[in-house]
Amino acid sequence: ERSNPDVYYLNMKLRRNLFFIILLSAVALIIDAPKNYPIGNFVISSPSINFGSFKRELIIKQGLDLQGGTEVTLQADMKDVAQGDRQDALDSAKEIIARRVDLYGVAEPTIKTIVSQDTYRISVALPGVSNPDEALSLIGQTASLDFRELPLATDSATYGDFILTGLTGKDLQKSSVGFSTENGKPEINLQFTDEGGKKFGEITGRNVGKPLAIFLDGIPLTTPTVQQAISDGRAVINGEYTIDEAKNLVITLNAGALPVPIEIIKQQNIAPTLGAASVLSSLKAGGVGLALVALFMILNYGWLGLIADIGLVIYGLLTLALYKLVPITITLPGLAGFILSIGMAVDSNILIFERMKEEIRKGNDWSRSMELGFGKAWDAIKDANIATLITTFVLFNPFDWTFLNSSGLVRGFALTLFLGIVISLFTGIFVTRNLLRSLTKK
Repeated sequence: ERSNPDVYYLNMKLRRNLFFIILLSAVALIIDAPKNYPIGNFVISSPSINFGSFKRELIIKQGLDLQGGTEVTLQADMKDVAQGDRQDALDSAKEIIARRVDLYGVAEPTIKTIVSQDTYRISVALPGVSNPDEALSLIGQTASLDFRELPLATDSATYGDFILTGLTGKDLQKSSVGFSTENGKPEINLQFTDEGGKKFGEITGRNVGKPLAIFLDGIPLTTPTVQQAISDGRAVINGEYTIDEAKNLVITLNAGALPVPIEIIKQQNIAPTLGAASVLSSLKAGGVGLALVALFMILNYGWLGLIADIGLVIYGLLTLALYKLVPITITLPGLAGFILSIGMAVDSNILIFERMKEEIRKGNDWSRSMELGFGKAWDAIKDANIATLITTFVLFNPFDWTFLNSSGLVRGFALTLFLGIVISLFTGIFVTRNLLRSLTKK
C-alpha cells in the first residue's frame, strides 16, 4: 500500500470511516438498551445523562395516545383587558403556561388557545402526568411576589398582621441563585427595576431593625430583619433552601405572573387510546414489514441487499438513540413517520443499486460501477429528500405561523420523519458506501 500513496491514503480513510461506523453503532446500542431489563442473572439498562445539575433518564417517552395523561381547559378572565389587547394577553398567558409546563418536565405537551366570541380559553394536554393536582397547581399559579411590613406601631406580630407595601413582582427585574458567604447555603438574589429600587430603598429605610416579610402567591417565604436601608435595588432571600428549591423559586419568579386571571373550568384524565395489546400488535406488524423488506432486498440484489440490510439495522439503532437523546415523544403519527422514513431509506439503496447495474452493463468494472452508481443516484436522492424535508418544515411549523398547522400530533409526525430522512441519508450514502468499499478495496 505504501508504494502507492493514493491507495494508502484511501485505505486509511476507509479504515477510519469503518471504525467511526462501528463506534457510532456501539454507542447507539448502549443508549438503546431498555431500562432495568432482566436477562437471567443480569440486568441491562441504558445509561443516564448526568452533567452537574442536568440529569435525565434515557427512556422512550410516549404520547397521550400511548400512555394517557391529563387534559386541562383554562378560561381567561378578560373583563379588565381592552378588547384590542385580549388576544395578546391570551397569547402571553399561553407562553407563560408553556414555560411552566416545560419546567415541570412534561414531554411534548399540546398547548393551544381557543377563542369563540367573547370566550378566551387555553387547552393544555399533558402526556404521562401521574399527579394531575400538582400539574394544575403549576399551571394556574400566579407567581405573585410582594413585600409586606408591619404597621408603624407594631414591632413583632404574626404573618397575618403584615400589610402591603406596594412593592411587588412587577418591580422585579430578575432573580438568580446565589450562595451565602457566611454559611454557603443557597439564597435567591433579587434585582429590582429603577422604580422598584426606589420603593425598596424607602421601605427598608423606614423598617430598619424591623422584620420585612416576603410573600409568594400569598404564602410567606421568609421574614428577614432589615439591618440598614438598601438603596441599590438589590435584595437577598435567604432561608433553609436546597439548591433545587432555590432554582425552582428563581425559575418561577423569572417566568412572571400570568397577565390575566386564569380559571380551570375542566380537567380530565385521558386513558391511552391504544392499549398495550394494540401497541404490541403494531410493533409485530412493523417487525414483519421490516423483515419482508430485508428479504426483498436480499432476493433482488443478493449480497448487495444484505449490505443494505446491515445499513438498515444501523439506521434503526441511530434513530432510536436520537429519540431518547432529544428526547422525542412517540405517538402513533410519530411511528408512522418513522416507518415512512425506513421506506425512503430503502428507496435510496434501490436507486443506487440500479445505477450500479447500468454502469456494469456499460462495461465498467465493479469498483468503478459502484462509485459511479453512488454519484449518479445522488442527484435523484437529494432532490426527493429535499422535497420531503420542505414538507416536514411546513408540517412542523417551527415559527408558529397562524396559517399553518399547530397540532402537536402532526408536529410529532413531522419531527420523526425529518430525523428519519436525515439518518437515512447518512446510512444510505455513508454507511452502505463504506461497507461496499471495504469489500472491494485493493
